[in-house]
Amino acid sequence: MSDFAARLTDGVRRHGPLCVGIDPHPGMVPALFGGDTAKGLEYWGRALVEAAAGKVAVIKPQAGFFERLGPGGMAALAAITRAARDAGLLVLMDAKRGDIGSTAEGYAEAYLSPGASFEADALTVNPYMGLDTLEPFAKRAEAGGKGIVVLVRTSNPGAADFQMLETGGKPLYMHIAEALRPLTERLMSPCGWSNLMMVVGATAPEEARRVRVAAPKALFLVPGYGAQGAAADAACAGLIGGEGGVVSASRSVIFPKAAEGARTRDDWQAAIEAAILAARNELQAAALA
Repeated sequence: MSDFAARLTDGVRRHGPLCVGIDPHPGMVPALFGGDTAKGLEYWGRALVEAAAGKVAVIKPQAGFFERLGPGGMAALAAITRAARDAGLLVLMDAKRGDIGSTAEGYAEAYLSPGASFEADALTVNPYMGLDTLEPFAKRAEAGGKGIVVLVRTSNPGAADFQMLETGGKPLYMHIAEALRPLTERLMSPCGWSNLMMVVGATAPEEARRVRVAAPKALFLVPGYGAQGAAADAACAGLIGGEGGVVSASRSVIFPKAAEGARTRDDWQAAIEAAILAARNELQAAALA
């Protein structure tokens, strides 16, 4: 079986760089699927998987929205993850884990080990506690052809509080990108990209270009396109010839206005598929411009 970087690169070549985020915000899951309940999240999430399959390469469930509903919510997350992988989609689990020693081992086992309840193709991780906290995830990536997705320059306004602080003549996010060079090389795939992915927000295109110079072989996960306000060209600033990462869209493709009044599942699915295709086509054009 090929590794994460190879699978993602192949998928992006076939479908473009759009990654569909599955973020069940409280009160926004349609009553058509059961609303804001564990079963509602599961039925809705599985329907999103069905709508996305064959149109994009990657989905990105946000674990926090499932955790809030307790064991039932986590069961829904597991079911959606399995359905996505069965449908041939890559699953990038957005859980932003990061801790020391055996705790990190536990997170890595939960999300990156074969056969785990929440098995994903890649997992977002937080490097704030140091490079040693990434090691358990790196070992799982090496052993199972998985990916790790490290926060570098995020898309939220508060990112500037710490990530933009100048130290040693450069901002903190650049220190992180440069410190990840050995791990990026260690996790290189035969496809030419690394199984280490960096989060670089679409709301900071100049920073994305700067990180790309420092990390020419790292894949990028680019949040911030769509509802957060970043345009397609800004979102694709760190990609190279349409490759080198994916651009995540959540609310704009899973809660489009056209779906708000849907009375049947067919009407809802038509609206979702149209939103996915519109975003996919816009990003494909921008990535290749």
